[in-house]
This record gives sequence, structure tokens and C-alpha cells, in this order.
Amino acid sequence: MNPNSLQIAEIWVYLSGSPLFALIITLTAYQIGHFCYQKTDKYPLANPVAIAVLLVALCLYFVDMPYQTYFEGAQFVHFLLGTATVSLAVPIYRGIAALKDRLIPLLIALVCGGVVSIVSAVAIATMLGADAAIVGAFYPKSVTAPIAMGVAERLGVSPTLTAVFAVVTGILGAMLGSTILNLLGMKEWWQRGFAMGTAAHGIGTSRAFAVHPEAGTYASLAMGLHGILGALLIPLLKNYL
Repeated sequence: MNPNSLQIAEIWVYLSGSPLFALIITLTAYQIGHFCYQKTDKYPLANPVAIAVLLVALCLYFVDMPYQTYFEGAQFVHFLLGTATVSLAVPIYRGIAALKDRLIPLLIALVCGGVVSIVSAVAIATMLGADAAIVGAFYPKSVTAPIAMGVAERLGVSPTLTAVFAVVTGILGAMLGSTILNLLGMKEWWQRGFAMGTAAHGIGTSRAFAVHPEAGTYASLAMGLHGILGALLIPLLKNYL
């Protein structure tokens, strides 16, 4: 074998097992997804998170990297989820003025949206014969991923599985939300944004900001309020159901 080829193979084995390599994969995949999103004029189906998830999954498959090794490198991004959770106070503070005239309808929409999200997911999973671990992980997935993982720990279900469901929910909401709202004839930006933030969490909020600033503002407000109410009420709802 060529000595140079042998050295390259040894370097590749070292890099593929390095935690830093996992972080590089994560950040590069998202940059590629964001580039595709911008090049398609922010087409909803070209969602940067969805593209990044697919690219990371393919990379881990082809380099045969165990998930534990990947997480050791990507845990820095995971650590930032805590900061993201605390920062939800910012959109809530900025949206307080907007709540004064629309408090009652927004709170009703928020509670109804959260309850329907949980009950429908749990009911469908139960009817399809999913085991208790999967059904339990569906309860907290209706709020944004950082809070959902914390609620999952309180409920004694898998935070990882809950995070997967929450992210998939956000991706699908961001990709399909605008089309569904158009079919429903919803035209007011504050209504569209609040619906996106309630149903599709942070990924949907990002999509709302890309469409219209007012929609983004209400989406971030909905995401923050939904996270707070969800953290308080989801454990009670699970016990009741």
C-alpha cells in the first residue's frame, strides 16, 4: 500500500473518532442547509434544520460514528439550549404590549393548540400500538425542545426521544405551516405567527420571521408562553390522562 494512502487512512480514523469532528459536522451541515434555504429564496421545503439533520445522519452512517462519540463533540451545541431557554424571556417582554388588547383570544388559542397537540399525538400513537416509552415521550413534545427535554425528565420519559419528536414537529410545522394557513384563509400576520409559534416552536418561529416581522414577533411570543405553560401544566395533564 502507498505510504501516503496509509497515513491519510490513519488520519481519517483519528479524525472520525474525535469529538471535535462531530462539532464540525454539525456546524457545517447547518451552514449547508442555511445556504440552500437562502438560494431557494427561503422556500419552506428547503428548511435548513431538516437539511442539516439529513446531512448529519448520512455522515454518521458513512463514517460509522457511534452516537455517543458524536454527542461528546456536539454537546456544546446542546449546552446552548439552556441559554436559548432563558432567552425566551426576551420575546415575552417585548410582546407584553401586544397582549393587552388580545390577551383572551391568544391565551385561548394557546391552551387549545397545546392540548390538541398532545391529545392527538398520544391518541394516534396509542391506537397504532406504540409502547409506553414512545407514548410518554409524546406528552412534552408540544413545547420547544429545551423545555420539552426538561419536562420529559420530570415525567420519567426519554429526553432524547422527546427532543426527536419536538424537532420533527418543528420541522414539519415550518415546512407545511404556511401552506396550511393559506388553505384556512388566515391572513392576519399576528394570527399566522402565533399559530406557527404554538405549533412549530423555535423552527416555526424562525420561518415566521423569514416571512414577516410581525408574524415572527407573535411566533416568538407564542413559543415562550407555550413553553412556560407547558412546563407547568403538561405533568398535570399526563396524570389526568
